[in-house]
Amino acid sequence: MTHNDTIAAISTAQGEGGIGVIRVSGTDAAAIADRVFHHIHHKKLTDMKGYTAAYGEIVFEGEKLDEAVALVFRAPHSYTGEDVVELSCHGGVYITQQVLRAVLNAGARPAEAGEFTKRAFLNGKLDLTEAESVMDIIAAKSRSAARSAMSVRDGALRRKMTAVKDALLAQTAHLAAWADYPEEDIADVSVEEIIATCAQAEATLQRLLETYDAGQAVKQGIDTVIAGRPNVGKSTLMNLLSGYEKSIVTDIPGTTRDVVEDTVLVGDVILRLSDTAGLRDTDDAVEQIGVDRARKRLQQCGLLLAVFDNSRSLDSEDMALLALAKEVPTVAIVNKTDLAPRLDVERIRQSVGTVVSISAVSGEGREEVVRAVERIAGTANLNPSEGILSNERQRGNVYHALQSVREARAAAEMGMTFDAITVSLEDAISELLEMTGEKTGEEVLDRVFHNFCVGK
Repeated sequence: MTHNDTIAAISTAQGEGGIGVIRVSGTDAAAIADRVFHHIHHKKLTDMKGYTAAYGEIVFEGEKLDEAVALVFRAPHSYTGEDVVELSCHGGVYITQQVLRAVLNAGARPAEAGEFTKRAFLNGKLDLTEAESVMDIIAAKSRSAARSAMSVRDGALRRKMTAVKDALLAQTAHLAAWADYPEEDIADVSVEEIIATCAQAEATLQRLLETYDAGQAVKQGIDTVIAGRPNVGKSTLMNLLSGYEKSIVTDIPGTTRDVVEDTVLVGDVILRLSDTAGLRDTDDAVEQIGVDRARKRLQQCGLLLAVFDNSRSLDSEDMALLALAKEVPTVAIVNKTDLAPRLDVERIRQSVGTVVSISAVSGEGREEVVRAVERIAGTANLNPSEGILSNERQRGNVYHALQSVREARAAAEMGMTFDAITVSLEDAISELLEMTGEKTGEEVLDRVFHNFCVGK
């Protein structure tokens, strides 16, 4: 991938729509666009100022292809930091592909995945965390996910990392100056100051790590299994959370014979729900396959919604479910509260700390389920606008930086040499520089932009 040529790609979703946008970026963007875009008053895009628009038509192989509007952006005041022209034509697979083909024939190169955003990063328009947030904005499935991604795009995470990095750099520079220039009038290094600097960095980095799982629950969701014995109301709960009749509900035990799946938003948490077959031993071979699949899902899920029947006493199948619930994060849901109680709720509470009572048929108790899920997922006290880690790459950098800061602090507390402290501080700084992209190799960049869509 080179960065001094002109690239082009369709930047809108492929399909029928009001408009389709073909983005062209590079030194020759306006000149190339002029070869296919004919202004109604015969003006040239190369003569236009930035942030201006022109109306005309796209001409391809001597024929009018479509009407279009051309938007001109001048470097460095564009998304990529280069000259950019965006051609907006009528939406549709055929038209947008033909306009793109015309632009490519005129001299542009097809953009690679994420190349527009990669150029924005290389041209200093955004750091690596902000670049990664672009795809998070596109992929957001909830308000909190969108807010979180937009906060990172606006620099919330970068500002946190910069504050930590600058403090560590200042401390490291002081150590280096004091060691290298003993004849100069440089203030003595204070061990207490080193410890205080490290402690403040630790607090910030530790907080980021603590909110990572909650951030992933907001962004990607949690694999969630609804389980219980037959006829406790699993499918009714599935329908209640989904908001429509996803699962078949009857009074006949064994109605659900396979795993029924759906993705729902519960509060600020995305749940990838699986309604499973009732847990029981059965002579029905088909139903037994469903039961076996349910038990397998239970062992792999990130959250279990264990459903119990308020009108029936605990039996061996309920007790087996309680034993499984100890292995995964669980919300115990006591259903059918509109019926006379026979269930030993205290016994359930002893095994599962979080117990919610509902009537899935009437919808009573749904909000309590939402709050319980948010507490377990860690999103109840999560502020998406404060800047949270987006992915494992960022988490890994912060984790290793935290370990190095702790090593530096321990070395200072044990009275070790300043050289040893400096090495650990420099390791922490290196991790933070890699996280923001200030010190990153081509391999890391390729990995970051690999999953981007082509038009972004």
